[in-house]
Amino acid sequence: MTAALPLEGVRVLDLSRLLPGGFCSLMLAAFGAEVLKVEDTGMGDYVRWAPPYYEGADDSAKSALYLSLNRGKRSIRLNLKEEAGREALLRLTREYDVVLESFRPGVLDRLGVGYERLKQENPGLVYCAITGYGQTGPLVSRSGHDMNYLGLIGLLGLTGDAEGPPVQAAGQIADLGGGGLMAAFGILAALRERARSGEGQLVDISMADGALAWLAMVAAQYLCDGELPKRGEMSLAGRYICYRPYACSDGYVTLGALEPKFWAAWCGGVEREDLLGKAFDAPGSEAHAEVERLFLERTRAEWQEFATGHDCCLEPVLGVDEALDSELVRAREMVVEIDQPGAERPVRLLASPIKLSRTPASDDRPGPALGADTDEVLASVGYSAEEIEQMKQSGAAAGVAAGAEGSFLS
Repeated sequence: MTAALPLEGVRVLDLSRLLPGGFCSLMLAAFGAEVLKVEDTGMGDYVRWAPPYYEGADDSAKSALYLSLNRGKRSIRLNLKEEAGREALLRLTREYDVVLESFRPGVLDRLGVGYERLKQENPGLVYCAITGYGQTGPLVSRSGHDMNYLGLIGLLGLTGDAEGPPVQAAGQIADLGGGGLMAAFGILAALRERARSGEGQLVDISMADGALAWLAMVAAQYLCDGELPKRGEMSLAGRYICYRPYACSDGYVTLGALEPKFWAAWCGGVEREDLLGKAFDAPGSEAHAEVERLFLERTRAEWQEFATGHDCCLEPVLGVDEALDSELVRAREMVVEIDQPGAERPVRLLASPIKLSRTPASDDRPGPALGADTDEVLASVGYSAEEIEQMKQSGAAAGVAAGAEGSFLS
């Protein structure tokens, strides 16, 4: 008998769009939560229309970016600007444990379905709001994206070489790490507390706050000794020659020989014991120039073989294609295949990074077409077939749209 997934029985209404909320509810769905996307009666979640697309897949569930965030969920279309649409959301709230949203503060309040109103329907509701700058403070109504948050909290300004400009990260640190991950943790913490008290609460997630938390060690040092960190001069971000990326003859490698034993292993391997006391020399020093020269003498593959024989925290810098096809990613089963309706071939996406030994994630389910579950969900909370049809005709709800089209940038 297959064991129940950890979050089976948890029901989530996901009103969010795009990345942070989608990533949060993706993690919850992978471990058994029932996630219902509550989308508008227009184009729905904008990420549905973000290229690239899978050939043949359902019109509104063919975007690779959409499927990467929304597999294993269901979809209902409601117009919250219509009284009947708001009433349907209130009914659903009575039956669900969590509401997740990513509107600017006050938007749902003005529509009459904000936290204070929803908790009247369900006092045990865990309501999670992901915003750029939180529910309080001077920037409550400000727009923003990942790079804005990283710039504002100091992380972007510390990333890069000392003499160069700030360097943008390839991954969305604030959206995913500061928003999605923090929201998932906050929701689970609030659900755990509710199991004791029986009461729900508001989970206020600011992506700026969450990204700032990634500077835990940097901030602690500054708050302790007052020494201002500078780009390219921090111990783990460019200050030491023992902890840097290096160019080799056909690419780049990373050397992370921060501890003396690892630096000694590297120096011994290249037969340069004279460099043993130079680990913490600065970039631009004579020792740095010599280390750079040594790395250029070998290929990436040769350095990878070197690292197999010398335990010195040395690995290649791979391209995404190489990483996804690597022995490590295959062994860790980090790519999953999904049978998406209509797609000409199985869809390949990243799997859950959380590996449970007894109840592993179920993340190989397809993503829903826009409004695929509208009728079934409304019927489950007491609407008759006639009432559902009436809601569709009035524009308060919508089902699957044949030949649906949209634009990610509209």
